[in-house]
Amino acid sequence: MLNPQKPSPTATIALLRLSPCLLALLWAGCSDPSENVHRSTASAPTDVSQTAATAASVDYVVRSGSTISFVGSKVTGSHDGGFNKFEGTVPVADGKITGTPVIRIDMDSTWSDNNRLTGHLKNADFFDVPTYPFSTFTVTSVSPQADKHLVTGNLDLHGVTKSVSFPADVRITPEELTLKAEFALNRKDFNINYTGRADDLIRDNVVIRLDLKASPGPARPEDRIAP
Repeated sequence: MLNPQKPSPTATIALLRLSPCLLALLWAGCSDPSENVHRSTASAPTDVSQTAATAASVDYVVRSGSTISFVGSKVTGSHDGGFNKFEGTVPVADGKITGTPVIRIDMDSTWSDNNRLTGHLKNADFFDVPTYPFSTFTVTSVSPQADKHLVTGNLDLHGVTKSVSFPADVRITPEELTLKAEFALNRKDFNINYTGRADDLIRDNVVIRLDLKASPGPARPEDRIAP
């Protein structure tokens, strides 16, 4: 009968020291990215039919080099992604955003850190790009809030329109407007309900990261979604 060799005391001590490190790495890899950011609550959309920019407003065009990205996660880890093509015009008057600016996203420009996942995100389990080729975010209000601004707007995604709000760092000068934000949305609020594998479930909350730069002047070809 075989007797397995017992590990030496030195090896046992090394394993005991290593185990907390392994547990810490596993915990970090499985953590929920949305736990550390503002989680937006979706509600009924706001009526914007009577809202218009002031006559004295100046249009700031969202420029190429801006980014809209996201982080989705599941039990075993997370994936980075975003959208390569989007456009928007932001009316500004007296140093403030006015009217109802609209950001329009070409959903076929979705990207991720995994080619197979990118294809999956575009099919009916997630964004269903053939059915819903574009998404829009229509700003309904931007109000000061402590050292940031609270941005509220109607998000039309996957055929569902809901009002969402998030804190953002908004800075406006005569030459440039910048908006940076990081917040989480519940994908199921927009009927994106795919659960993933039973042993590797996909989390409901997705982290959204915005880094938008806009400036006065006409749009360049690279600032627009190609027709």
